Amino acid sequence: MKYKAIFFDLDHTLWDYETNSRETLTEMYEHHGLANKGVPDAASFANVFRQVNDQLWYQFDRGLITSETIRRERFITVLRAFGIDDTELASELSDDYIHACPRRCNLMPYALDTLQYLSGRYSLTVITNGFDEIQKMKLESGNLASFFNHVVTSQKAGHRKPAKEIFEYALRSNAVQPQEALMVGDNLITDIGGACNASIDTAFFNPERMLHDTPVNYEIASLKELCDLL
Repeated sequence: MKYKAIFFDLDHTLWDYETNSRETLTEMYEHHGLANKGVPDAASFANVFRQVNDQLWYQFDRGLITSETIRRERFITVLRAFGIDDTELASELSDDYIHACPRRCNLMPYALDTLQYLSGRYSLTVITNGFDEIQKMKLESGNLASFFNHVVTSQKAGHRKPAKEIFEYALRSNAVQPQEALMVGDNLITDIGGACNASIDTAFFNPERMLHDTPVNYEIASLKELCDLL
């Protein structure tokens, strides 16, 4: 293959955000006694959180809000969905979530096997929007850190996906040209669109096989398909 470096998104691509988030929220539901405050069950709490969180990240990916807005607003909005107006509780939930969730260790299927296969053949880099400390926690919790030559965060690069500058930062870190790199990610805007902005080939990770009309170089439903491609 022509590639020398493989770039990976982290959340939803290697690190199983949905499972880690759900487990964290279930523990928080019990710890904070939310059943006594009007939240019927942990599943409802997690489902509303996912809806609110997805909408906030949708706005974030389009540059409409900041990550600080997500942290400040999401649990206020979740609690209000259950008729609870308690900003102090929302702040406690936010702090607990940010502290606990990155320490979860669930990975997407075949993540470790795929990285073990690729790590001896390519220079591997994570490109992720977020803060250095939190992304480092996720990588260490999932035993992923040792596979990567570089971890490029939006905090480190000074730009967030889909800006081409964060991908150009990753190219410079690996001393490769755009045609020598491949970006693997699940988000058509931040991962695929951003890589295209930097003239980097793309592999769209689409385990739910959602329909789309975005041009991609490769499309995979399982990470293990990368081993056949690469």
